[in-house]
Amino acid sequence: MLIPTYEDVERAHERISAHVHETPVLTSRTFNDLTGAELFFKCENFQKAGVFKARGASNAVFSLSDAQAARGVATHSSGNHGLSLAYAAGRRGIPCHVVMPRTAPEAKKEAVRGYGGTITECEPSTSSREEVFARVVEETGAEFVHPYNDPRVIAGQGTCSKELLAQTGGLDAVIAPIGGGGMVSGTCLTLSSIAPDVEIFAAEPKQADDAWRSLRAGHIIADDAPVTVADGLKVPLKDLTWHFVKNHVSDILLAEEQEIIDAMYLIWQRMKIVVEPSSAVTLATILKNRETFAGKRVGVILTGGNVDLKKLPWM
Repeated sequence: MLIPTYEDVERAHERISAHVHETPVLTSRTFNDLTGAELFFKCENFQKAGVFKARGASNAVFSLSDAQAARGVATHSSGNHGLSLAYAAGRRGIPCHVVMPRTAPEAKKEAVRGYGGTITECEPSTSSREEVFARVVEETGAEFVHPYNDPRVIAGQGTCSKELLAQTGGLDAVIAPIGGGGMVSGTCLTLSSIAPDVEIFAAEPKQADDAWRSLRAGHIIADDAPVTVADGLKVPLKDLTWHFVKNHVSDILLAEEQEIIDAMYLIWQRMKIVVEPSSAVTLATILKNRETFAGKRVGVILTGGNVDLKKLPWM
């Protein structure tokens, strides 16, 4: 297991700077009053491809040698990593193959195709995803870029909290959504290196709480096909992301489905920005655990804004 270092984060920041945005940090007096904390929202919903995963995908794609790149890249994804990898591959002018569940949001499928990616559909389970993906890689010879269990991807995601610290002048805590753990791992990598006093929290849907159960059990517990409105958070931890979670995450906080939807609606209503349910899990858990964050300066990573506008969860 190759564990990335903070030097990898710094190199990633230089490598991807021409291909991603330094996203803004927004504040909200309404949410500060509601939570008793001072919240700083890192808006990765304004990122290229609409999601933080453009960072890790770009770092992976532009890390490849010319010989590797010529064969293209491949991944499996419920949407955001797939469309981000297609975006990055398009920037480099190489093929991109994405295995996606047939139930993935149509808006995310359209985005993958829009960036030039080729989609192969699978059933909505980890086992089907991995079986179909193995066949695609065998047929194409493409370089596998894992959605999160990849040191290149984690180093790329670590650039988000690097920016966040510089933009806010220091924080007491940072919270990010957790599915497979790529963003949380990148956050852990950066903060443990340059701001070790900052507490790291992860936010997870109660209906896909395998990371929460893993942290308490002391080993990875993987669900095959959880069902949650936060479609970006359905995948399990892997060995590399588990390394960061078990060593650096203070706690994983859970939110019910309606709490996630309510938090998403509040962000749209009060901040006038588009975020997807996976992003809203962070605010949902802060509202549910006010005593944990009261009086603190808290970085809140809003991971993406790729929403099917025809199927909003409160409609």
